[in-house]
Amino acid sequence: MQPREREALEQLIRELCRQGDVGGAVETALAGYGTELLRLMGSILKDPERTREAFSDFSELLVKDLPAFRWQSSFRTWAYQVARHLAYRHSAVGAAREIPVTRDAFAQEVQAARSQTQPWLQSAVKERFRSLRSRLGPYEQTLLTLRLDRRLSWEAVARELAPSSEPMTPEELRRRVAVLRQQFQRIKVRLRELAEEEHLLSTL
Repeated sequence: MQPREREALEQLIRELCRQGDVGGAVETALAGYGTELLRLMGSILKDPERTREAFSDFSELLVKDLPAFRWQSSFRTWAYQVARHLAYRHSAVGAAREIPVTRDAFAQEVQAARSQTQPWLQSAVKERFRSLRSRLGPYEQTLLTLRLDRRLSWEAVARELAPSSEPMTPEELRRRVAVLRQQFQRIKVRLRELAEEEHLLSTL
C-alpha cells in the first residue's frame, strides 16, 4: 500500500468513527489492513487454526475498543499493537488439542499476500531460515518480521513495538532504537548458533 493510499484509508477509518459508524470503520480497516495483520499474527502463532481464532477475537476486540481509541497514533500502529498482544496471549495458551487441521481456509485468507511474495522468499534457503526463526521467542520473531520481512525503518519498528500508543519524544525514540539494534544483533548471533547446530550455516 502506497503512503497516499494508507493516509486516505486512515482518514476514512477516522471519519467513520467520528460519524459513529464503528462497524463500518472496522470493516474498512480490515479490508485495508486485514491481510498484513493476519500475517503478523500467523508469524507469532505458527498455526493456521489458532491464527484464525485469534484473528476472529481481534476483529471483535476492534469493535469493542475502537470507540475509546484516542487517535494519538495511526489506526494501523494501534491495530498492530492490539493484534500482536492478542497473538502473544493466544501463544501463551499453547495448542489445546491434537486434531488435524486443514490449511485450505487459511491459505485462501492470505492468498493475496502470498501472490505478492518475492520468489526468493519461497526458496529452500528461506524455508530453512524460517525453521531457525521458529525456535526463537515470540518477541524475537516479531522483531525479525518487522525489520526483515516488512523492511521497516528502525524508527518504525520502535513505534510498532512500543508498550503503549502514547507518542514518544525524539530522545525516547532514539533510545528505543538503540535498544532494538542491540537486541537485533543478539538475535543474529543466536541464529548463527542455531545454524551451526543444524549444520545449515553454509546454506544461509
